[in-house]
Amino acid sequence: MNQSTFPPNLPLLGITAYSGTGKTTLLKQVIPLLCQQQIRVGLIKHTHHNMDVDKPGKDSYELRKAGAAQTLVASQQRWALMTETPELPALDLYYLASRFNADSLDLILVEGFKSEAIPKIALYRHGLNHSFEELLDPHVITIASDIPLATSLPQFDINRPEQVAEFIAQWL
Repeated sequence: MNQSTFPPNLPLLGITAYSGTGKTTLLKQVIPLLCQQQIRVGLIKHTHHNMDVDKPGKDSYELRKAGAAQTLVASQQRWALMTETPELPALDLYYLASRFNADSLDLILVEGFKSEAIPKIALYRHGLNHSFEELLDPHVITIASDIPLATSLPQFDINRPEQVAEFIAQWL
């Protein structure tokens, strides 16, 4: 799948930063603020770890480990589809995003996938032994930082999630 086949009415917005900057912490504060504004948010989080959302000993885990290529676990409150993908050479952001129900979302926030050509908010914290310029690419549309930075991009205080949420709402 590529960008041209992804629903054009469902924007992707990346959150990019160095490890330890607080991407997840900020998103945990921003998402409820967006929901209060009736913005329906999806999230894709990239991890470099061999993650597993299931637990050893659970029936779904044991059946998946027995060889099921896809396992859907469902309850009245939620469902999750796990797909084994050892043969894929690389993750495809647009393919993953296409798995979402576009009719039930207004936005997909993307944590990670920093080299993707999608609009991004760069997060920066002074003291992490990196320069903020290393975060910048042509797709960064704003920066949230704990210090003022010398850039022409709009800037927000990373410690004021309401500023970031308001920017996202306006951007939409």
